[in-house]
Amino acid sequence: MSDQRIIRPSWDEYFMEITKVVATRSTCLRRQVGATFVKDKNILATGYNGAPSGVEDCLEIGSCYRHEQNIPSGQQHERCRGSHAEMNGIAQSAKHGISIGDSVVYTTDSPCNICARLLINAGVKQIVSNSQYSDPMTEDLLKQAGIEHKLNHD
Repeated sequence: MSDQRIIRPSWDEYFMEITKVVATRSTCLRRQVGATFVKDKNILATGYNGAPSGVEDCLEIGSCYRHEQNIPSGQQHERCRGSHAEMNGIAQSAKHGISIGDSVVYTTDSPCNICARLLINAGVKQIVSNSQYSDPMTEDLLKQAGIEHKLNHD
């Protein structure tokens, strides 16, 4: 047996790496985002940003309406074919009857305020994000709801 110690990732590092892989399934031409819902160190659901099931996505169409219209990131979310990663993760959990209450959600990007409201109502207790999405309203909503939001520094 070797004297070398095996270095294992922390749970946050482990689930964030999985979330980065989830993001690679994104069908968005502008940004690839992933979300992984975890409870008691078990994955409950995942989601990535993209069009609803059975609907042509931007990769298939070969264009992005928001890009063509020069709509800045974080604005006019309703002008997108896709749903955010957090929305799709919540939808998957609902579709399969899996409660995500009291879970931790790992996201490659901080949630927008729309997703923050959904996560609050879904009962998520903590959010771990890989990068900060600059939206003061999101942070205020999460703080008021008592949801811890921390950045993963990898």
